[in-house]
Amino acid sequence: MLKRYQSIYGNALRVADACVVVGFWLASYWARFFTPLHSLSFLDTPKEVPVVTNYADITPLIAIIWVGALSRAGVYAANEMRSRRREAELVVKGHVLALLTFATLAFFFKHYSCSRLVMVCFGISAGFGMLVVHVGFRTVLRQLRKHGYSLRRVVAVGEGVGLEKLIERIGWYPELGMQVHGVVVGKDSQAIAVAGRPVLGHYTDVSEIIRTVGADEVVISLPPSQSDDVERIIDLLKDEPLAIRVVPDVHPYAALGCHFDEFDGIPIVRINDTPVAGWGAVVKRVTDIVVSSTALMALSPVLLLIAIGVKLSSRGPVFYAQERMGLDGQKFNMFKFRSMRIDAEVHSGAVWARPKDDRCTPLGSFLRRTSLDELPQFWNVLRGDMSLVGPRPERPTFVQQFRSEIPHYMLRHKVRTGITGWAQVQGWRGNTSIARRIECDLFYIRNWSYGMDLKILLMTLWKGFVHKNAY
Repeated sequence: MLKRYQSIYGNALRVADACVVVGFWLASYWARFFTPLHSLSFLDTPKEVPVVTNYADITPLIAIIWVGALSRAGVYAANEMRSRRREAELVVKGHVLALLTFATLAFFFKHYSCSRLVMVCFGISAGFGMLVVHVGFRTVLRQLRKHGYSLRRVVAVGEGVGLEKLIERIGWYPELGMQVHGVVVGKDSQAIAVAGRPVLGHYTDVSEIIRTVGADEVVISLPPSQSDDVERIIDLLKDEPLAIRVVPDVHPYAALGCHFDEFDGIPIVRINDTPVAGWGAVVKRVTDIVVSSTALMALSPVLLLIAIGVKLSSRGPVFYAQERMGLDGQKFNMFKFRSMRIDAEVHSGAVWARPKDDRCTPLGSFLRRTSLDELPQFWNVLRGDMSLVGPRPERPTFVQQFRSEIPHYMLRHKVRTGITGWAQVQGWRGNTSIARRIECDLFYIRNWSYGMDLKILLMTLWKGFVHKNAY
């Protein structure tokens, strides 16, 4: 029964998505040639308005490409627990894959060639249209399940932080149709409730409990200390006609989260992997190259003036190359305008800068207060040593000290270090709390998105480069 409902839901989404892409394809044709867009010629200049059949004839192909790409992206995967954000990501991924497929066909086969402006309008409008459709379907499904349609009765087995978080998350997404009726715990447990759900009994009685409840599904999440019980519980349930999900409790180890993979039929859980991967990594790197090269060219007069000022105001080189630790713990030389005397660390060694630091040159103090000494780091970004946004790189001497004092410190090197970062726009820069700074760095890595990078860049520009902790 449940699988039938899931199949109906998935097929309905396929039909809806096919209608959306076909509808927006024809609407984009109309908008291009029968609205003020017709006067635009910066993308293409057709000699005459093509007949509508040239575009209508390929609508079946478009429907097939888009439904196939969305299926490939996993949008219609049945019986999958998925957040709204994750579904939106899969829809966008499938949409981009379909656009690339169609653009490739249009390039190699003249029959499929079409107006570039139509493609731009279609790519934007169809993407938003499908997102709206999926939100609408989820809203309708939420209302149906609120009234008792297509619900799955779930019994949770286990205890610990991992299970509590799982039950909490299931409650966040009622459109999944999963209702946790209760929890089955170990025989030594004295708990009467877990995450607000009543304890129904112990592991040894799990078969009888699920029959009494009439469960459709069992979710097993045991703490690492009880991992040996998983096999016994599954053995007790092997003859029960229900779905079983085993959720590994990796919460104590997964500071950056975890992801599930499958290798030749073998399930694999990836812990603390970098979120900056795939197309996200490509877009981030392209942005780094474009912005850093543009900044170096646009700021070249300012860079030249600062270089002349540094050279005339004190003895020594214009630039200061300091060893820092970056992506995957690799060391690199980070460039800055020299702001201190050349013998600044001869006697003290590596130490933090301090307010009214007497090691600074007169011009250097101004450069540090205004963060102008950091401008040469755009060259590090262009080279690939750093990114525009990321955790600030630290000196290896301090890294060795902090990694033994602060939990998960080295995980900040899972992404490229940056000129600015979440910690910096929150005010944790300079000689401030390292622990709070690491909290911000890990928060950034866990929640990374291209949009978050843009937000941090805008916050950096808005708050300016002058800060009370910049000295």
